[in-house]
Amino acid sequence: MNIRTLDTGVRKRVLKSIERIVNAEAQASNAPKAPETKTIDSYPLNVNDETASHRVKDAMLRYFGPERVKNTGPNPASEDFGCFGTELGTPSVYWFIGGTDPDVYNKANEEGMVHQLPVNHSPDFAPVLHPTLEMGVEAMTTAAMAWLQKSRDDESVMTSMLSTIKSS
Repeated sequence: MNIRTLDTGVRKRVLKSIERIVNAEAQASNAPKAPETKTIDSYPLNVNDETASHRVKDAMLRYFGPERVKNTGPNPASEDFGCFGTELGTPSVYWFIGGTDPDVYNKANEEGMVHQLPVNHSPDFAPVLHPTLEMGVEAMTTAAMAWLQKSRDDESVMTSMLSTIKSS
């Protein structure tokens, strides 16, 4: 069972509730022995650092423009990414890059079926290689430069570097 929550306290309550319900069902069913529960894998909550998020978002907005940068809001992704930031107490920012063919996405959206599109970790996930790869490189470079640049002059270096990436 994969449990995803946006709050550590809620997660603890949900896990205790599952154990309570499973035990009660086993007892009500006269199960020959108590159920055995075992945590196989667990990741800390993935919490974006607010200051870091604003810095990266501002850089992305300057580079990509508001039509290509959207706030997805909280997302209970069960990614190991949380281990890098949340667990270590280090500011981190997790973002998404669209990789689905626009025609496929638009059709699914019209039919109210976006939730059925394959996502990462699915064996059916197959992002469109181009422009997804370029977008990923541009996004990572933009985010890195948001931290590495010291002045507006550095921003022109970033723009020049990203232009070189685009033309390659």
